[in-house]
Amino acid sequence: MNSLDDTRVVAGAEPVQTTHTNRLRGVAVTGFVAALAAMAATTLAAALAQVFGVDFEIPDGGETIPLTGLAVVTGLFSVIGVAIAVALLRWSTRPAERFLWTAMSLTAISLVPPLLVGANTATTITLLGLHLVAATVMIPSLVRSLRKQTGPAGGRTR
Repeated sequence: MNSLDDTRVVAGAEPVQTTHTNRLRGVAVTGFVAALAAMAATTLAAALAQVFGVDFEIPDGGETIPLTGLAVVTGLFSVIGVAIAVALLRWSTRPAERFLWTAMSLTAISLVPPLLVGANTATTITLLGLHLVAATVMIPSLVRSLRKQTGPAGGRTR
């Protein structure tokens, strides 16, 4: 109790800094909840697009992308985004800013494959939109969580 670092000396005082594990867990939990929301949002948007006639048919082999496939791929890449966010929180001095730039760059790159598969215009535009729907859910959620975990200065706390 004589230590100057003991924040619990003052009665009723809450420790100012959170533990490293709690910060990582906070970002991971937020990310996984956002991933579920992104999966739901893209699946709902895709189902709505199907109602309006989008077939999600890929010309090579004539296969149709099922709604469950869209959900699974959204979930997979969302979890990869969460892993990137957690890694940046762990090893970067400015995790929120670095995550934002990384996620925006990866989102831009993800827009290329729908343009290359040769699907009809409606399918291509819808797939592009679904990428943006997932990014719109995931990126702000993780950036907000990273900023919350790093404090007002934006850098890592102890």
